[in-house]
Amino acid sequence: MMTETITNFAEIAAREDEFQLATYKKMKLAAARGAGAWIETSEGERFLDLYGGHAVAATGHCHPLVVAALREQAGELLFYSNLVYSEVRARAAERLVKCAPEQITKAFFCNSGTEANENAMRLARMRTGRTAIITFTGSFHGRTADAISATFLGKYRELGRPNVPGHLCAEFGSIETVAALADETAVAAVMLEPIQSMAGVRVAAPEFYRQLRELCDERGMLLIFDEVQTGVGRTGEWFFAGSEAGAGVVPDVITLAKALGSGVPVGACLTTDRVAASIKENDLGTTFGGGMLAMAAVSATLEAIEQDGMLANAQAIEKYLRGRLANVPQVAAVRGRGLLLGIEFQDERAAQVNKALLERRIITGTSSDARVLRLLPPLCLQREEVDLFVDALVSSF
Repeated sequence: MMTETITNFAEIAAREDEFQLATYKKMKLAAARGAGAWIETSEGERFLDLYGGHAVAATGHCHPLVVAALREQAGELLFYSNLVYSEVRARAAERLVKCAPEQITKAFFCNSGTEANENAMRLARMRTGRTAIITFTGSFHGRTADAISATFLGKYRELGRPNVPGHLCAEFGSIETVAALADETAVAAVMLEPIQSMAGVRVAAPEFYRQLRELCDERGMLLIFDEVQTGVGRTGEWFFAGSEAGAGVVPDVITLAKALGSGVPVGACLTTDRVAASIKENDLGTTFGGGMLAMAAVSATLEAIEQDGMLANAQAIEKYLRGRLANVPQVAAVRGRGLLLGIEFQDERAAQVNKALLERRIITGTSSDARVLRLLPPLCLQREEVDLFVDALVSSF
């Protein structure tokens, strides 16, 4: 059965509301096309996208290299499960592992960030024979059973009741609270977002990540970095793992999703030879993980970031944006790294500013901190687009 194409926003919204389960509170626009840091609505309006669809559009909307790779792969083979070998999967795994710190040698592909985090915790339990997982205040790790039970941000954990037992909560940035929970006979891993995005773009001191690594080594626990948002170039480096901001610390497992496929759903766990040695056939599994279309997207995404110098651009744009915002009196601080940034205001006005910017056709994000406006734009963002944003921000006060 065919349905007609419609472009009128009111008609699109009415149809979607009629047939789709209500979940998010949606913006009053229907996205139809995109290029770079811009999207165009069904009615032809252009919006500067500084949110990237939840940090997904790292290479920009419809990067030509990614689009070409998907078209080519779609004409060859859309999908076969990972029960068979695949050249496109082999290429994606090799390219991704080579972007990671040298201790990271193996990849497991899945479908999303929450699935990556579920499998990361499973890897830790299989490696150690223990069951408990330590995560942190302000943490968000996904919405499936184990991942939402590891989440200690606002109401999310409550939505997952009954929660999976064995999840412990430490204070983000406090090694003392981790040490107090880290029972050597029970705790399999410490898992954290190295930058807590949804909690208001919170970053700990470099010393904290070093202390976590030392404590995990001392007590036989794995260290897991949830880099679903920070990974794949978002911070101006391929990963937070191994970076100066994290004291050069490399975890035992890195989880990825969001930007990994430039919008094609794909997640991954990256790990070391030591952890991989504990995994036997059938310990992990997924039907769609590692599918050919997703793998083509992964390779093309990494190639586009490298080819276009997006890591360096993210660093340069961060510096430029910080400089522009330094002269805005309502801005108390700029949190984060690269193009995962939180603009902290002097008062609780983030939601108000977010709304005012949307009226000026600029998309941004909020957080659980009412003072913090989040920016998660494509890594190809340009200076003139930063200027548009800052001018609109100033005029919104």
